[in-house]
Amino acid sequence: MNVALSALYAQVAPAPTPVIPLVERDRCRAGATLPTIPAVGRELTTEQAAGALFEAWADEFAVPVPDTDVVHTALSAAVRKFGPARVDSVTAEFVEMNPRQYGEVALCWVLAYRLALSFWYEGARSRPMTVGEAAVALYLSDAYRHQVDPDTFRRSPLLVSRAIRQGAALVPTETLMRLGAAMGWEFVPALTCVTPGVTDASHQDVTAMAPGRDWLYRQALPDWRRRRFCFDLMRADRRQPSPLIVRLDGGGYEVGATPPAGPDGTWTRSLRAQW
Repeated sequence: MNVALSALYAQVAPAPTPVIPLVERDRCRAGATLPTIPAVGRELTTEQAAGALFEAWADEFAVPVPDTDVVHTALSAAVRKFGPARVDSVTAEFVEMNPRQYGEVALCWVLAYRLALSFWYEGARSRPMTVGEAAVALYLSDAYRHQVDPDTFRRSPLLVSRAIRQGAALVPTETLMRLGAAMGWEFVPALTCVTPGVTDASHQDVTAMAPGRDWLYRQALPDWRRRRFCFDLMRADRRQPSPLIVRLDGGGYEVGATPPAGPDGTWTRSLRAQW
């Protein structure tokens, strides 16, 4: 990183290093693909969570981008209502259903996957990177020299995944979120409409952080063509793995592990942060 950018980033104070390292908070056990999901004193697999959600289907699940806490509350209520035996029986029936034929089945798999990602770490909540955050990390990485050949990226998911992690490590996670939000607002102006009650760092002070007003965004990512390339690639090609953003219960954010692909074989990257 050049001296000018180092000076810019130095003005954005990183969060204190957590007492317990992130790697020691990992809830995904050895040999498991995803961590279990806590609900009413039980630890559910994604299959059990998806089956219970399907059995307790609620209208709010159909709302675009439901809040993760809403889904977890519904899951806890279902587990409390059904009990262990019925959860196991409905799961056995649920896993035999074809998600390609039933939209509700596919959605319940997606919601259970999101819950597993959310509870990846002890004493924290996590979510996939947004399109903007992944694009910013890609921009900051050394891999930008390949931008004249988009097919190089699309044929090399490991190259992209490593580039995203490398770029994300160059700045504090809060800075990455700020830059990612600004990039999303630049290329999808509708994102400047802030959701009431959202208080995470990527959505604060929309006036000061909107494109053209965020001094750090313009200084750190000056090349419009490169910004556009990285954003379009991360939005269009979800076969490229990207890591989690982790919000520690005691305050602060970190970049976490790269999870496996979701139920549809791709990585979730929404335009808005989905806590």
